Order: sequence, then C-alpha cells, then structure tokens
Amino acid sequence: MSDGSMVDSEWIREHAALSLERLWPRLELSLAVEIAAAKQDWRAFEQRLCREWERLFGLLVRLYGQHYDFFYHLEQLLISAARSWLERPDWLKELDARREADPAWFQSQAMVGGVLYVDLFSGTLAGLRERIPYLKELGLTYLHLMPLFASPERNNDGGYAVSSYRHVNPRIGSMEELAQLTRELHDAGISLVLDFVFNHTSDEHQWALRAKAGDPRAQRYYYLFPDRSMPDSYERTLREIFPALRRGSFTWNEHMRRWVWTTFNSFQWDLNYSNPATFRAMAEELLFLANIGVEILRLDAVAFIWKRMGTSCENQPEAHMIIQAFNALARIAAPALLFKSEAIVHPDDVISYISPQECQLSYNPLLMALLWEALATREVRLLEHSLRHRFRLPPGCAWVNYLRSHDDIGWTFDDDDARRAGIDPIGHRRFLNAFYTGRFPGSFACGVPFQENPDTGDARVSGTLASLAGLEQALQSGDERQIDLAIRRILMLHSIILSIGGIPLIYLGDELGTLNDYTYVADPAKADDSRWVHRPATDWQRAERRHDLSTPEGRIYRGLARLIRLRKEQPALYDGDMEIVESGNPHLFVYVRRHAGRRLLIAANVSEHPQALDKHCLRVYGPGYRFIDLAGGRIVTAEAPLWLDTYEFVWLDAAGGSVEPASSER
Repeated sequence: MSDGSMVDSEWIREHAALSLERLWPRLELSLAVEIAAAKQDWRAFEQRLCREWERLFGLLVRLYGQHYDFFYHLEQLLISAARSWLERPDWLKELDARREADPAWFQSQAMVGGVLYVDLFSGTLAGLRERIPYLKELGLTYLHLMPLFASPERNNDGGYAVSSYRHVNPRIGSMEELAQLTRELHDAGISLVLDFVFNHTSDEHQWALRAKAGDPRAQRYYYLFPDRSMPDSYERTLREIFPALRRGSFTWNEHMRRWVWTTFNSFQWDLNYSNPATFRAMAEELLFLANIGVEILRLDAVAFIWKRMGTSCENQPEAHMIIQAFNALARIAAPALLFKSEAIVHPDDVISYISPQECQLSYNPLLMALLWEALATREVRLLEHSLRHRFRLPPGCAWVNYLRSHDDIGWTFDDDDARRAGIDPIGHRRFLNAFYTGRFPGSFACGVPFQENPDTGDARVSGTLASLAGLEQALQSGDERQIDLAIRRILMLHSIILSIGGIPLIYLGDELGTLNDYTYVADPAKADDSRWVHRPATDWQRAERRHDLSTPEGRIYRGLARLIRLRKEQPALYDGDMEIVESGNPHLFVYVRRHAGRRLLIAANVSEHPQALDKHCLRVYGPGYRFIDLAGGRIVTAEAPLWLDTYEFVWLDAAGGSVEPASSER
C-alpha cells in the first residue's frame, strides 16, 4: 500500500473499484442472514454504497492507507455501516427517502430552531415530551438538546465530557425514552438535533478506563506520552483554550504514568484520529445516534481533531477529511442525517467546514458577535463590511444564526476587516468586553467576564440575551423607558436572525426575557465557570405570563412569536440569498432577501435615536414606490425618507402582501 497522502485521483478511482470488488463478497457473507430477511433494503444500501464509495475510499486511503491493517479496518467499517442500515427503523428509512427527494428541506423559511438543556428546561425527557405543545406554540421546527449523554457527576463541562454515547444521563431518562421523544418530535414536525462530541471523551469513558487499566489498544485511542519532551514540543505552537482554569494542553495521569492530551479540560481526553480504529469506533457511535432518529448532529470542536507538530493543531486538512468521511458514511447508511459544524475560530476557517460534502449547516459566530458589536457602538460599518464578504455559502448549505448559546460570546471578527472599517481590533475587543460587563460608562449591559487571560487581558462575555440587552438593569431601576428600550433591542435582534438567511436558533428562555442567574457561584462545581450565569432553570411560573402584555415576558414572547409566524409566510426568506444595501446611514442595517420572484427590503435601526432611510434607496427596490411594512403593519412610500424609530425594524414588501395591524410590543 502506498503512502495515503501521496495517492492521486486516478489511483483512487482504479483501486476503489478493485477494493469494493474484493470486499463485497466478504460483506455479503458476514451479513448473509440479515440480507436474506431484507433484500430490498440491501439493494438500496448497495446503490448508495456504489454512489459514495469512491469518495469514501479516497478519503480513508489518504488518512489511513499507510497502515498495514488498512483493509481490515475498511472491511469492518463497511460491515458496521451495512448492519446499521439494515437495523434502521422503517420510519427513518421513509424519512431518508423524503430527504433524498428534497435535499434542500432545511432551507425552508418554515425552519425555526430552539436549543435547551433537558434538565434545566423540563427536568427529564418525559417532562420534555409534555412540553412539546409549548414548542409548537412558539413555532419551532428544529430542537437542539444540549449534551444529555452519561457524563461524570461533577466536572463534566456542561455535559461535553461524554462517558458513553449510548447511554443517556440517568437523571433525565434513558435511551429508550430518547427514542420515544425523537419519534414524537418528528410527528409534531420538529427535527431533533444532538451534539456529537467527537474531539474527546470523558476520562470515565470505557475506552479511557481500559487505557488506565493498561489495555494497549485502548491507549492508542488517545494521545499518551511517557515524559514532557513531546508535549513541550507541541505546546510551543498551541494556544490555551481555558487559561483561567488551567495552563497548557496536557494532563499528568498518575495511574498510567503518562501525559494525556487534554485540549479543553483535564478530564476531557483528546481522541487520536491518526489511529484508524478510533475513526471506526466513532463512526459506529455516529450511526447509532442516527438510528435513534437524530436528524442533525452538531459536530463539536471540529477544528481540533487532528494534531500536527509545529502547528496550532487547529484546522488541519485531515480534520476536513475525517468529517467528509463521516458525511459519506451518513449518505450511505443514514441519508437523512445532516451535520452542523461548531468552529469558534477565524471567520475564514469557519467557512472552510461548510459544504454539502462536509457540514451542510454551520453556526454563524461572526453574525452573533457583530450584532452585539453593532448594538454597543450603534453603528453597522463592521457588521456590513464583514457580512458583505463572509456571509455567502456554497449552494445546499445554510447558516444557523443565533444571538447567544450555552457558551460565551467571543469577538471573532477578522482583524483586517476591523482595520478596513477604521477600527483598532485589539482596542475594540477591550471596549466590547468592558461594555458588556458593565465596566464602560453608560453601558446598559449586565454581563460577566469569562476566561480572562491574566497575561494578555483577553476575555469573553457570559450573560443571557435579556441581561446583555439591558433588561436586567432596567428592571432593577424600575425605569419604564429603559425597560421599553431593552425590549425593543431584543425584538430588533431577533428580527435580524429571523430574516437574514439561514435557520434562526433561539436559546429557550430568551423568548421570555430570562435574566442572569448568579446563584451558580454557590455551587463548587460551577463557581469557576461564569457561563452558568446564563443557564438558569426554566421558570414556568414566569412562562405563564407570556400572554400578559402588561409584563416584559408577554411583550417579548408575543413580539417574537409574531415574527416567527411572519417569517414562515414569506417565500422571499427561503434559502440564504442576502444582499447588503449601503444605505448611507451608519446606524441602519439594511439588506434584501429574494426568492422565487419575491423580494423583501429589511432594515433595522441599531440606535436609540430615530434614523432616516433615504428615499432613493427605497426606490431602487420598490417598483411603484409603494411598500407594505409586514413587521409594523403600515404602508410606506418612497416619496420621502423612511424614518425608523428607536431600535425599529421594517420588513418591506413591494409585492403587496397583507398587513397585520401593528402590535403594542413594537
């Protein structure tokens, strides 16, 4: 076998066919009983395998072709994929067929996402099933459940230290209950999203336990070193992820007398993907989750999964190959499954993971960060400049747009983008950290610093959407004007993520204006992680106020629910085609959405002062100079400038849609 890194496409084409010809009889022999009972399903598997085989083989031979036992791992991987397909429930095979017939299903304007922790939202999986009517009432069609698998009792990084991918945390339920929930969500029109934490496992995972016990095969699943020579060489070019918690990327394990690679926390052991057995084992876990009914897997920490001496060990070419190989396997054995990348890295690197052959979906951390930047500065110049060059995606892909998540807010804009906009990137990040932690004079925000680096002064910010947008401070003061401004900010930000292109994602609790919960500091397991300030348990008594327009909960909920309904009615919001409009007003964020002959001109005022949108800007996009503002419920003409009030937004339709009366929450 030649070196996998040196093979060319012609060699791959020839040897892919030869390899499949060699492996096919062994595959049929291994699964003879299962094939005899499901001949039609086997033909479908054969067709998909032939379609994807050359791509899969090429990726794996480049990654692992130099290993002496390459064909053994290849054979076992195919057997696992075939068995997974034959065991796949019939309702999921029906879903596979529908998704293959409509591969752009997730581009629909009907897609609206929510994300939650099961234990904090509903206590258990059974409790979540009872809350499905609430999710439907809000209008969700996509539900991301934060890590719910078995993990260590105390230090578990919010569930991202996984001890078993096949067992649910017993405090919230069982795998059988998860499968039942998945089916009920599907019947309610809601696609389930789960995390696939595949860069590392908990140090309590069975592989780690076997490694500690001296099993050499299990030890090869991880990066273990007998002394500091190799770790020291690697660390010359690595960055520290959690410098306030621990220094360096390696942890000494006294039981094994080895240093373990631990990029994130000492209890999270990085997996060694240079070992083909590791890839195969994780592929089996992935296919197991697909057969539970998961439609989208969020691939956690994609940038870190391949290590190379002398580099940052981030965004290596092999990381992309591994994800693409997982993608090819899914197309063969679970075609309905999509991938969503989580890469909180430079914007150029974020985009590199997004394609139909890799991750069809991706978080949009740049949009999130720059919306908060615009809210602090009351200007959109950095937002406009960055999105003009960094928003468009390959066909067949979509952004997942969010205002906050379980994680902190980091200022991930490109330094050169900032300089081109006349902004000093280092000083600007310091300003934003000061503003959102309430250290800047006149700030409305109540955020908490996260991971302040004592050497560089760098930091990120924790906090709920409402607290960062000013509602916490306003409620403390009792100032009705400030409460109104905070609610306007919250709805304006949601208007943008609901209309800009992609799938909007709402962290559950934000629809009610949930505030920071500072009680986390009393829990020793959480006290040193400020992200727990924005992860409070759902207060269902507050949720009962969502229909009372005299309360902040009612105003925010009604305004958001109305925008969600409006989004679903607009064909122009299908897919992600978005064009930034230069309005000439630095306080207005203006863009156009088009699809199927329909067009919307959308504008948002990011300041507390009224702003004018020039009439000539309107005339370019409104034949007849007449619009209907779908968001505000009024007729707009281009005979004069359009004035947008404090944090006001408009969705201008030139096609003459229906007008809903303006509601009081605007």
